[in-house]
Amino acid sequence: MPVTQAGLEGIVAAESDICFIDGDRGILSYQGFNIHTLAEKATFEEVIYLLWHGRLPKQSELDALKKDLARYRTIPKEVIEFLGKVPKAPPMDVLRTAVSMLGLYDPKARDNSIEASVEKATRLMAQIATVVTTYDRLRNGRPVVDGDPNLSYAANFLYTLTGNKPDEVMEHVFDIALILHADHELNASTFAARVTAATLSDIHSAVTSATGALKGPLHGGANEAAMALIQRFKTRKEARAAVLEMLANKQKIMGFGHAVYKHSDPRHMIVKGWSQRLSPSAPDGYLFEVSDEIEAVVKEEKNLFPNVDFSSASAYHFLDIPTAHFTPIFVMARTAGWSAHIQEQRANNKLIRPNAEYIGPEPRPFVPIEKR
Repeated sequence: MPVTQAGLEGIVAAESDICFIDGDRGILSYQGFNIHTLAEKATFEEVIYLLWHGRLPKQSELDALKKDLARYRTIPKEVIEFLGKVPKAPPMDVLRTAVSMLGLYDPKARDNSIEASVEKATRLMAQIATVVTTYDRLRNGRPVVDGDPNLSYAANFLYTLTGNKPDEVMEHVFDIALILHADHELNASTFAARVTAATLSDIHSAVTSATGALKGPLHGGANEAAMALIQRFKTRKEARAAVLEMLANKQKIMGFGHAVYKHSDPRHMIVKGWSQRLSPSAPDGYLFEVSDEIEAVVKEEKNLFPNVDFSSASAYHFLDIPTAHFTPIFVMARTAGWSAHIQEQRANNKLIRPNAEYIGPEPRPFVPIEKR
């Protein structure tokens, strides 16, 4: 008998060698490498290569990927013009549309060979970062900052966003954040990308689908909501009193719990530790103490653990990243994983077309309009 499960929770929809999650034990790994190991020893560029090729790169392969990511950063002038015309639009709306636009100008848009797909994925990874920083500069009336080919993906993003080259700690923290967000198995956005790819549509369409899914507050927008809450308070005492009142009034605290992890999010403590290290240098570093208190209250009252969205909020803030760009950064990182899943879907493709259990009315006669 067919199984009906709302939200497809617990349903295995595909075989994949990209990402492993054990929700009960709080384990996340990419291609057999635990996320803690990758956060400690790898760079984001190495993780991109790992997700796309199933192994860590040799030095020459890593150098080639870095070179490609740097040379593909330029976006078409038509996309820049578009970004300049929508200064009031939410960044995720703009990014979703810009990703679709980029497909119009990609020289290999209709070539779905493995080689062309890797090239398009690399170009899209580079261009998405440029779209985010260019839009932020334009919407705030500041000149666009050209990228530095000698900077890493993480450092160049921070440089072109703020106009200041980050120090080693800031670059390292952001690099780790990108690693932690690079993939997460068949979440809503990744599944959306695979559904689109399964129709043999192009990578830009698949990533546009994924971006639209990630835009929703139940998926990628929780970090922005978490930051908005954290910024309301200046002390632990204020935070505790307000959060207790919110919980008493049955209000949802964003950034807690997870659909897959049952006891802890393995990414949370990694980011939290780096957020704490950044806080002393930030003008509002007290926000780390505020976030820590919110975490404690929710744990005490609801026994809920914070997920990576909650901890990354303060870390991004201390890196001088505007809150409105937290979710677009999620897109930047997750495009690495989406691209890997798109390739995996195509390698052994079958159209994704589930059934629905019909619960509507039984067959009934049609009544002419004059007799209704």
